[in-house]
Amino acid sequence: MTGFNGFPKELVAFYRDLVRNNNKEWFEARKADYKQYVIAPAQNFVLAMGERLRTISPGVVADTRINGAGSIFRIYRDTRFSPHKSPYKTFLGVLLWEGDRKKTENSGYYFHLEPDKLMLGVGIYMFTKPLLKTYRNAVIHPDYGMTLLEAVESVTATGKYQVGGKHYKRVPRGYDANHKNVEFLMYNGLHAMIESEIPDELYTEALLDYCFERFQDMYPLHRWLLTTL
Repeated sequence: MTGFNGFPKELVAFYRDLVRNNNKEWFEARKADYKQYVIAPAQNFVLAMGERLRTISPGVVADTRINGAGSIFRIYRDTRFSPHKSPYKTFLGVLLWEGDRKKTENSGYYFHLEPDKLMLGVGIYMFTKPLLKTYRNAVIHPDYGMTLLEAVESVTATGKYQVGGKHYKRVPRGYDANHKNVEFLMYNGLHAMIESEIPDELYTEALLDYCFERFQDMYPLHRWLLTTL
């Protein structure tokens, strides 16, 4: 059993203040707060959410490391190639993934918390080149293409969830522009998501049920990616 009882309100306050004070001096002075109010409860969340998700995704990885290889994304931004030089990410990102490839190359369950909103997602944000080729061939496959449509319909039927990943404006060379799944040939990732204001459940153990219910609704897309790529 894990000790997750919700995130503390200090976590949201920490990120709200970080938005206004995104500099090394401010962060270093509050590093102890970051470890206490962000990292520790996030690690408990990873373990507890992993237990819950294994009821539908037995191979899900719930890794509490904070070095970038685990489920909790690093707070430090890579500013080398970005015009935006703020050193810290102003959100908490958590990914529990399923598959044998590198972390973000697998489909997974994503938790994204900002000071004023919560986003939950399922899928792969961006395909690598080899995965993109495999994905496109699955899209036009007579069986996998049909089950893709069924998965998307299952996720979007209620109108609560959005399916995204469209990136290209033209059908990639070598593919039929009249194919019934042509829309999905222009995706460079495939994911479902739902966004809302921060729910009251964030601060209690009920957050596990809140997230699991939504992850389960989006699960058909995860299952399609897991079985086809």
